[in-house]
Amino acid sequence: MSYAHGTGPVAARKPTGKPAMRRFADWAEPWLYSAPVLVLIVAVMLVPLVLGLSYAFRDVQLLNPFSGGFVGLKHLEALSQDAAFYRALKNTLWWTGASVFLQFFFGLILALLLDKPFAGRGLAQALVFLPWAVPTFLAGLNWAWLFNPVIGPLPHWMVSLGLLSAPNNILADPQLAMWGPIIANVWWGIPFFAITLLAALQAIPRDLYEAAEIDGANPLQRFTSITLPFLAPTIAITILLRTVWIANFADLIIVMTNGGPADRTQIVASYIFTQAFRRLDFGYASAIALVLLVLLLAYSMLIVLLRQRLIEKD
Repeated sequence: MSYAHGTGPVAARKPTGKPAMRRFADWAEPWLYSAPVLVLIVAVMLVPLVLGLSYAFRDVQLLNPFSGGFVGLKHLEALSQDAAFYRALKNTLWWTGASVFLQFFFGLILALLLDKPFAGRGLAQALVFLPWAVPTFLAGLNWAWLFNPVIGPLPHWMVSLGLLSAPNNILADPQLAMWGPIIANVWWGIPFFAITLLAALQAIPRDLYEAAEIDGANPLQRFTSITLPFLAPTIAITILLRTVWIANFADLIIVMTNGGPADRTQIVASYIFTQAFRRLDFGYASAIALVLLVLLLAYSMLIVLLRQRLIEKD
């Protein structure tokens, strides 16, 4: 029996692979590094989320929130017959859809312009991104002042442009009131789309445009065949994020219109605020929040699937 070349019993007993403790240490190491952050996430996000959603099935008292008894689907049954909720849901669709579309449209235009080299581009980028740094409370106050027909210029400009017959406050007009917060939200949110789309534009290889130009493609053809396909995954994720944020975003509405006039600007997020902190009905407010969460999760799953298909298509 030969042992010279490692073919005998000694070679057969040679250990293969890492010891069990070493493999466990390698597996546990990244989790140990992440443990503080995970504990913080659970403590700050998951625990309040689960606790808040549990309120939807309990009769919660303000001064003793843990003493409320279980009421089952009582709040959800009341919600299904709440006309104010359906009106707020309709307003939310209008508020979210118009805001996201206009933010994306103007953000894409600005991103395309800022992607071109020109003198003072750095200053232009700083000015475009400036609204994103303004606190929403302050932005709401400023836009409410701008729409004031006594001290604000916008109603008078709208009369000059033929948009209004008289310098009225559109925030007090039931037919036009929603446009006030939408315009303010578009101004505040355009930088988000401009920043993300500009970053995606700068990642597109320039030689693709040069090759398309040599082949005789016009600017529109280059945009539809190169720019849009490369931007599609970024567009999907930015629209997803902004839709979720805006659907939960009641700051501007509360500051500018407080949900009025006659609930014409009341969205689901502001309705939750009204039920929880003005009517002190935390159980009913949690039931509304639960429904909103389910709707946004369903929407998010659809957008994620769409984005995945766009990536696979590319």
